[in-house]
Amino acid sequence: MGDEEVIDASRTDGATAPGYAPHPYIGGRTAALRALAAWRMSWPGAPRVIALTGAPGSGRGRLLTGFLMLCDPEFRTRLPLDELDPATVPPDLPAPAVPRPDGLTAAQLLWTVADHFELAATRTADIFTELGAREEPVTLVVPDVAAAGPVRAAGEPARLVREVLAPLAAVPTVQLLAVVPRELAAELTAGLPQGQAQIIDLDAPEWADPDGLVAHAATALDPARGAPALPFTTGPRPREALAGALAARAAGSHLTVELAVRSALLAPEGFDPAATERLPATVGQAVDLHARRLGADPGLLRLLLAPLALAEGDGLPLPLWGALASAVAERDLSRELAEGMLLTAPFVDPVEAPSDAEDGADGRTLIRIAHPALAAEIRDGLPDARGAQTRIAMKLLEAVPGQDWSRADPYVRDHLAGHTLDAGLLPQLLTDPGLFVHTDPVVLRAAVEAVPLQELGAPARTYLRTAPLLTRTQATPALRAAFLETAFVEDGLAPYAQALHGLGLTLPWRTLWSLPPAGATAVTAGVLPGGPVPVPVAVSRVPAATPGARPLPGGDGAFVVHTLTDGIPLDAAPEQVVRPSEEERAASPFGLSRGGGYVRVWDRGTQEVVAAVITDTPVLGADLSADGVLLIATERGVTARRILTTPPTAPAQPGPAGVPSSPGPAGDRS
Repeated sequence: MGDEEVIDASRTDGATAPGYAPHPYIGGRTAALRALAAWRMSWPGAPRVIALTGAPGSGRGRLLTGFLMLCDPEFRTRLPLDELDPATVPPDLPAPAVPRPDGLTAAQLLWTVADHFELAATRTADIFTELGAREEPVTLVVPDVAAAGPVRAAGEPARLVREVLAPLAAVPTVQLLAVVPRELAAELTAGLPQGQAQIIDLDAPEWADPDGLVAHAATALDPARGAPALPFTTGPRPREALAGALAARAAGSHLTVELAVRSALLAPEGFDPAATERLPATVGQAVDLHARRLGADPGLLRLLLAPLALAEGDGLPLPLWGALASAVAERDLSRELAEGMLLTAPFVDPVEAPSDAEDGADGRTLIRIAHPALAAEIRDGLPDARGAQTRIAMKLLEAVPGQDWSRADPYVRDHLAGHTLDAGLLPQLLTDPGLFVHTDPVVLRAAVEAVPLQELGAPARTYLRTAPLLTRTQATPALRAAFLETAFVEDGLAPYAQALHGLGLTLPWRTLWSLPPAGATAVTAGVLPGGPVPVPVAVSRVPAATPGARPLPGGDGAFVVHTLTDGIPLDAAPEQVVRPSEEERAASPFGLSRGGGYVRVWDRGTQEVVAAVITDTPVLGADLSADGVLLIATERGVTARRILTTPPTAPAQPGPAGVPSSPGPAGDRS
């Protein structure tokens, strides 16, 4: 249950103009619906940008859903439009774009918008420019901004408003409606010319809807709408009396009404609808009164709900609930949880988790708290929320089998970082290469970015600079390990690079060495003759002022020479190096292709790609030795990677040049 849930209130009276029926799924909110309809039809004097806000649980999501029903051409056919107040019904226009921010980073949501409008942008700045250049306005509706972000403690809703929604609102061709937390509403509309923006606060007197709250309660109590048949639900008069009492006590909070109804319907024993003083006035009272009516300690109920209130992502796996509740309470609560299902039932919801593509696990049932505002109430009531998060993090860390992250529960693997961030312990966790490889990079990147850079150790800083590449490419764990392995070598963290080869993953290469940036614009593999055995070398073309560089005759640049296998500098002139002939290259087992941001090595016999290196800076030069050492020059320097694939036993004909296709421009979708 959440703000997005809708109810059918067609049998109740709503706060609407005389002679018109209420919205059949909202039962009120006429003033707000009129304002939203005027926005949708760009009525003269209507704002171009609306920030829809209110206290959590005020029904802002329900209102938005009811309004979107009126905006959807297909759904409109199911509504009695002729019976509704015409001022609340927008014209029959194409449905607006509705990019949901749930769990997304600000950048992800912005690229979702770009994809919806089929923009050609490859940089985030270009998205705003392209939208501003459109002749026709674009209409955007962004639901519950508070749900943005893969990690709760990372503050993604504020980033979304500042980096995406406020710049979108400033584009004259964008018509924007967003559901935002109250503390961010003014920030969204700040700086816009007078008359272009409006804040609709559902808790303000001009937007309040007490009759709609009564309708909500009456509908939730109605057996015709799914409520059980009870003495206070079967008859219209008792039901309406209770609905009125609930609404009067709840002071405008739809969530308080919903939780009170859940409590009464799921545990009707001992519930007295006439005892209005025992009806909750706040979300917190809804929890405490339910516990007392069942003869339980409200503090116990709050402890049982605490792991769900502190949970990350879509919810908590049921097997972890008891262990984490015990960790929060610092005593065993397994029996209390097993015997307290009726105690917790009104405040939790099951949710089916999607299948885990990474480990092949089928979808499973998670448990989540019934509403974000309820979660906030539980968290705020904890005497030591950071301590509770610390104990949860330690319990989750203990649940990693043998510290093998590939075998960890998906929740533990992907969300331990969020718990440790909230506990202030994330930097201590960021030393395990296995965690870097197996954790969802979108989630881990969001958590690491929330830590001040000066608090991060060297491995975490390497991960942080590599994370955009991991998220942009949607790399598998093996490819994440390969990209990180090279990054660790580049940053002088060879033990971490070596550890990645011990994780049981099949990496496509081993990075042999890396040279710091020196302006190399080309790199070639060859051999240096002389002595008993020719020495394989790498020759890099660099600026003439590079220390140790040998100038070319005629002043056309300079070169440095290094041994191919370990990068040791050699005092050799580039003209001494023998490069392979075209015939020798064609006879080698591997072929090479490159683009602006990638290099691919392919098997000439099977024409299959055996290694694909995607870079976060342009590829300036690349070459491949006959025995499979790949040299790449970028703005980060020169690296040498040994391809970890056994070459064919006999040379084969070169594959067609078009076999390794370009992945296309990456832009900055990270």
